Amino acid sequence: MKISFVYSPIARKIGAGMAVLLSLLLTLSCVQKKETDTRMQEVIAVHDSVMPKMGQIGQLISQLKPLVDSTANGTRYQDAITDLEQANTAMMDWMQGFGDRFDYAEIQEGKTLSPQKSEWLDEEMVKVKEMARAMNESIAQAESLLKNNEASE
Repeated sequence: MKISFVYSPIARKIGAGMAVLLSLLLTLSCVQKKETDTRMQEVIAVHDSVMPKMGQIGQLISQLKPLVDSTANGTRYQDAITDLEQANTAMMDWMQGFGDRFDYAEIQEGKTLSPQKSEWLDEEMVKVKEMARAMNESIAQAESLLKNNEASE
């Protein structure tokens, strides 16, 4: 007895529809992964753009400390030191918090993020941009004060 399977036109349409649906789901999954990878790379890029300035913060603090006194200018130097120290702390706190939320595979290898972690990544972008702004502004302010001090001597 020979059994042969003959697909009805309806079965063929269902099979073709399933193939299209599977292809669409796979494509959407890849697009979402690429978007997450790109967002993670953007967050890391902001961090990487200001991380080298950590040494500069220490140098500026060292240059400003001898200028601190009880005069109006002296308190401006102390304010600049405080801003630099706060920017340094912001960087350290951000790195700690980011490392607590994401693991190596998510950060470096593009591991797919859960919906919760995807939301966290959006939050981290806001935080890292604020940290970078604070660092850049405190450095610019300190450099300006030091330049004005040199010009007045």
